[in-house]
Amino acid sequence: MVEALRLALSAEPAGIQERVRIVEGDGRDTGAHFLPGTFDVVLCHGVLMYVAEPDPLLAGLARVLAPGGVLSLVVRNADALAMRPGLSGDWDTALAAFDSPAYTNRIGVEARADRLEALTATLAGIGAPLQAWYGVRVFTDLAADDQAPPVGAELERLLAAEDRAGRTDPYRAVAALLHLCGVRGGS
Repeated sequence: MVEALRLALSAEPAGIQERVRIVEGDGRDTGAHFLPGTFDVVLCHGVLMYVAEPDPLLAGLARVLAPGGVLSLVVRNADALAMRPGLSGDWDTALAAFDSPAYTNRIGVEARADRLEALTATLAGIGAPLQAWYGVRVFTDLAADDQAPPVGAELERLLAAEDRAGRTDPYRAVAALLHLCGVRGGS
């Protein structure tokens, strides 16, 4: 992933490249690399599913948030693990998904999913309580990875439908992914 980032960064203008510093390390050890309150926004997108115990990582990320800073998480939704296999007619996998937060992702890697209520409690406990949450990939989760997105008016309708479903109950609760935003308290 770091090599992919370096490659993508090399295609950016010099002004962008100069503003990026790549730091490899364990997210639980943010204090070794950054002072508390260093960042206004910390993104942790598509990472928690590969971490056995997410709470220490999240605590490390919250430590580097400035007061009022946003911790943005995108996680696999454990409450919706049965949706993709069920809609695909894979009944055994759908049935197994009801009882386990573990799953095999699209690239064949064993991963884990999170529940909104557990992450809400964790965010409150680390001083960055949940402010908003959204469902992601409500209608588009079954799209093939190599499928080109629609264009023009069709893309606009798709985005409008996903946006509305991602903000609306009960649809957002069965989205493949959850986007959570916690805000660091204090002054």
